[in-house]
Amino acid sequence: MKSHLEYLLSRAIEKTAKGEELETTDLPPLFLEPPKQKEFGDLASNIALVWAKQLRRPPRAVAEAIAKNIEDTEGILARVEIAGPGFLNFTFSPKFYYARLKELDTERELVPRFGGGEKVQVELASANPTGPLHVGHGRVAVIGDVLARLLDAAGFVIEREYYVNDAGNQMEKLGQSIYARYRELFGEKIDFPEDGYPGEYVKDVAAEAKQRWGDKYLSASQEQAVAFFRQYGGERLLEIIRADLAAFGISLDSFVSEKELRARGAVEQTLAQLAARGMLYDLDGARWFKSTAFGDDKDRPLVKSDGELTYFASDIAYHRDKLERGFAQLINVWGADHHGYVPRLKAGLTALGYDPERLRVVLVQLVQLTRGGEPVRMGKRSGEFVSLAEVVEEVGADAARFFFLMRKSDSHLDFDLELAKKESSENPVFYVQYAHARIASIFEQAHDKGAATLDRGVMLGHLAEPEELGIIKRLLQFAETVRDSVTELEPHRVAFYLLELAGEFHRYYNRLRVITDDPELTAARLFLLRNVQKVVARGLSLLGVSAPLKMAARTGN
Repeated sequence: MKSHLEYLLSRAIEKTAKGEELETTDLPPLFLEPPKQKEFGDLASNIALVWAKQLRRPPRAVAEAIAKNIEDTEGILARVEIAGPGFLNFTFSPKFYYARLKELDTERELVPRFGGGEKVQVELASANPTGPLHVGHGRVAVIGDVLARLLDAAGFVIEREYYVNDAGNQMEKLGQSIYARYRELFGEKIDFPEDGYPGEYVKDVAAEAKQRWGDKYLSASQEQAVAFFRQYGGERLLEIIRADLAAFGISLDSFVSEKELRARGAVEQTLAQLAARGMLYDLDGARWFKSTAFGDDKDRPLVKSDGELTYFASDIAYHRDKLERGFAQLINVWGADHHGYVPRLKAGLTALGYDPERLRVVLVQLVQLTRGGEPVRMGKRSGEFVSLAEVVEEVGADAARFFFLMRKSDSHLDFDLELAKKESSENPVFYVQYAHARIASIFEQAHDKGAATLDRGVMLGHLAEPEELGIIKRLLQFAETVRDSVTELEPHRVAFYLLELAGEFHRYYNRLRVITDDPELTAARLFLLRNVQKVVARGLSLLGVSAPLKMAARTGN
């Protein structure tokens, strides 16, 4: 819709600029947005007000000149009105909607492909392999996965990557925890490590080790045993994480180990490059990065006084490695607790000579699980949190994915487990999926009555009800919604769009019959519904959610 109007309006502005009344070559930017109130039309522009300041003319006079020069030879506009101090309000004609609906019917992808094959990496779900994924990780994972799906559909070349934080003190604590549980299985009474991992999953890993190797590590030194369980535990838990993600409909193209990154010298190379650029200095036995030169409140250590690398050093090296692999853009999906880390990391990339704008970070806020309004804080197996696997097992992957997208990523999310399981219109994902299934049922009925034959010659002029034109308008907004979701890295927009489209369809169906005694009217309405179903299916596929043909009918509609 915007593209058609932009073309008409741009030509009108150029003609106005060349006219006798407004002699100028300095053309204003073109802004088009839906008005806040529907009665003001489909799209509105403040261009006359913006341009009037440059021209030193009354805004209404500028608006009148632009409106006069709009050459709508195809009749796509029903009305052009000037409101208030000089706003231009545009209302599209039914003829325009019918033509666009027929175009939509021929499209297969429905998504604008503007990526041009640009290589983009999406890093998602990167959690320490010290336990199963919790619901917060699940929200991060699905937002990253859907962003990757949207970017892929838009014509970018996508790689999904998981960064394995398998170096450092937390892995040592994991090894100590598994070793302690392993010894307990042989009847020993031990003091569990301070700040160890208490979850049942640690006992499970220890039990697997006992079954596989028996008492072999009882006779080993504690240092050797902890080193083994650190390695084995990290690998085993990463297997569990991968399985949990797969059950959630998420596959990854690559895994990068922090430990391996350090082992192959990537961190040392990065430190050497920073040193060569004069970005490091030594103080009190540690090596520091001059991050204050890039707006940080203090310089940051990269090598501690004991010679141990900091996580920050590894992270700079990791992102340098990603850029060296040829990605034009890096998108990281992180928990909101990394907020302060983003400018620091960009400072590191800038210091290495890279454009920091090649890195974009989506921050994801916490999830509050509830059951009927009451908080759920403890999981059955994790010890301290509710795991992603438990949620997926209880409500299903479709509901979990959709619910994680029900708020903007930087907003806190309340996730009601009981609501997610309801087979009613109260449940957002059920509501959208039921629109798809309900249309499938309508086509079954139409086929049984011999009214399901559709072709390009259908008379869409019969779609004269306000609800019908409203649905067509909503359908035409799908491509723009996807484009905006990609541009702004906001996948929740697609979920919101599907809810709005499903709501319009359900209300339409409840008020008007689709299969009528008038064959032409029936054909037109079936044609409309075929495209509603197609757009719902495509939208759900972008979210990684299924589009069933049959569902329970307890919708409450």
